[in-house]
Amino acid sequence: MPRATGSAIKHHNATHWGAVSAVVEDGRLVAVEPFTKDPHPSPILDSVAGAVHDRTRITEPMVRAGYLEGGPGSGRRGAEPFVPVEWDRALDLVTAELTRIKRDFGNEAIYAGCYGWASAGRFNHAPTLAHRFFNQFGGFTTSVNTYSFAAAEVIMPHILGNFLSILMQMTDWPVIADHTKLFVTFGGLPLKNTQIDSGGSAEHSTRDWLLICREAGVEFVSISPLKDDAADFLEAEWITPRPSTDTAIMLGLAHTLVAEGLYDRAFLERYTVGFSRFLPYLMGVADGVPKDADWAAAIAGIDAETIRNLARRMAATRTMLNVSWSLQRCDHGEQSYWMATTLAAMLGQIGLPGGGIGYGYAAVGAVGRPNRKLAAPKLTAGANPTGRYIPVARISDMLLNPGAAFDYNGQRMTYPDIKMVYWCGGNPFHHHQDLNRLVEAWQTPDSIIVHEPWWTPLARYADIVLPATTTFERNDIGGTTRDRYLLAMHQAIEPVGAARNDFDIFADLANRLGFREAYTEGRGEMEWLRHLYDVTRQSAAQHEVEMPGFEEFWQRGYFASPPPAQPDVFLEAFRNDPEAAPLATPSGKIEIFSETIDSFGYDDCPGHPVWLEPIEWLGAEKAKDYPLHLISNQPRTRLHGQMDNGKLSRESKIKGREPAWLNSADAQARGITDGDVVRLFNGRGACLAGVVVSESVQPRVVQLATGAWYDPLDPGAPGSLCKHGNPNVLTLDKGSSRLGQGPVAHSCLVEVERFDGPLPEITAFTPPAVEPA
Repeated sequence: MPRATGSAIKHHNATHWGAVSAVVEDGRLVAVEPFTKDPHPSPILDSVAGAVHDRTRITEPMVRAGYLEGGPGSGRRGAEPFVPVEWDRALDLVTAELTRIKRDFGNEAIYAGCYGWASAGRFNHAPTLAHRFFNQFGGFTTSVNTYSFAAAEVIMPHILGNFLSILMQMTDWPVIADHTKLFVTFGGLPLKNTQIDSGGSAEHSTRDWLLICREAGVEFVSISPLKDDAADFLEAEWITPRPSTDTAIMLGLAHTLVAEGLYDRAFLERYTVGFSRFLPYLMGVADGVPKDADWAAAIAGIDAETIRNLARRMAATRTMLNVSWSLQRCDHGEQSYWMATTLAAMLGQIGLPGGGIGYGYAAVGAVGRPNRKLAAPKLTAGANPTGRYIPVARISDMLLNPGAAFDYNGQRMTYPDIKMVYWCGGNPFHHHQDLNRLVEAWQTPDSIIVHEPWWTPLARYADIVLPATTTFERNDIGGTTRDRYLLAMHQAIEPVGAARNDFDIFADLANRLGFREAYTEGRGEMEWLRHLYDVTRQSAAQHEVEMPGFEEFWQRGYFASPPPAQPDVFLEAFRNDPEAAPLATPSGKIEIFSETIDSFGYDDCPGHPVWLEPIEWLGAEKAKDYPLHLISNQPRTRLHGQMDNGKLSRESKIKGREPAWLNSADAQARGITDGDVVRLFNGRGACLAGVVVSESVQPRVVQLATGAWYDPLDPGAPGSLCKHGNPNVLTLDKGSSRLGQGPVAHSCLVEVERFDGPLPEITAFTPPAVEPA
């Protein structure tokens, strides 16, 4: 594409917040304009152009001063200045350390999980590029599952099938509009989350589909601690239980169905296994405790008649159940998904148009959107020769306990002894829980090497920082299997400073290590894009979809696949003929009791769904000291931690701090008023935040979104106060169970007090000290 020389030039591109045209003047990105076919562009796009040229950009390779002077393992990360070096020296340092680690400790001593969304581009997808490199280098230790839904990813294959495949099969919104009468959602339908899609989305249509559903007469019930988890126009009934008690409520609903003869025995007999093993627990025969509505109401803090009446309504009409992804990010989070699936099976509507269950409607924009689900372009990473991995949320455990044993999904495993962390395309200081523990764990490897465009907390706590380009400084193709658009991403500006593409960085490292040809396959950037597009085009042709040639696609800027002939109905084929279309479970059916899970002998995840008290919740003894439940949900103004340095996110701050939402009763009891700065704290840490007093947060709950860049008062001191409002200084770092080992961010109790001292300066968006070379 042509470069701007004086007048504005527009270039097609894509972000996780939508397809855009990049507006360039005099070689500088000055704005992005939303795709003309997008009905509801995300306001996050207003942050993009400024962030590309922000003062936090890293414009040359940097090495931590203590590391440069003393070598691997020297100094303290996060507390030292950096020294700029030339690219050749930086790559020589990385090459020498990779060679040393491999020679002295073996490839499994390199942790390169590289978890994160990174770019919307499918070729310049940083984790894939990194994994491709390390697989060809001889292997590494990687991570499995996601922070978004790790517990679900592990348990769902035992009870219904592969979770990522399930997400591709959700019943489409048009079917819900035409057939659903009652939509009950545990965790709400937060429209803020629908701004985003990994790989970019050309159409933000969830709002329109929800409006169509409401106008068609669909009734909505939102079970959530936050009122705005359901848009006002849905006129949803708002039920406000204690957070993390959803499984108990579902059990109370199920008990009512059985006690009043409202459950579908015929469906359970034909399509499920194990209900007879679950029923004695539900009815209290096994333990003397019936899991009835009164029992559930006492746990959840809601009226028992609310539970009974909801069960009757669900059984009397075509009902869609939905569970948010956030629901399983808590202690024993596997149980909510297992019990929701069991409850839907008891209603007997799975596989019917508009009935059954969904997992994550409104979690991202694409869930429920009708499309042909054609394969998106994808670079192959290859196989990992070491075969070593950890569950994604167990990083600190691994670094602090090398050689220690742990359980995961029926396996007994040990943590490797990690000497190097190599991170590309993500930010663990956003995703991970208990950041004070992570900061200490982060000191243990010999070397930490990162690729980063900005001075995020990850870069500040690294030894060698290699400046990476952004989406607008390279060419790529965007799109996902869940979206009907394939998007051309044209380089709009030259790389900022000395930033380089991740692909080129790895290619040069591979050259030094002797496998450049294998890594690049003799292709440069545009050759790879043509190749990946052609593979995608051939795949589309097998589904009778004709795509244009690459040049036509590249010039036009996008390709839109035709709409599907029929909208999806989740598990329709299974319902029509369970023998011809069995599920990918051991029995081929829905497993209400799992012989496999039961054989593992886990006391924190037995063979059928149960209520297990979370380690932290408002019914716990610990609530006497920390009486508020922290909800650290996804933000309105950014994606995870991405674009926290952008205009929209920074304008949302209160006195420079992340906003924390607090009910008026809780604020009044603590002498807190709207706009105050408060200190949130528990036994793990503390942070400052600005207060929004609101009735849309239920009493005894405080909501502080994730993603504020970690900004400790003293970066070198363990347990330092985060001045900026990152909730993960407060959250608990433990596995959801021995089965899933997922994160439990939503099992978190805190106290809040007004902060009356001098406000410390926010330094999250100020680059660290740099010493002359």
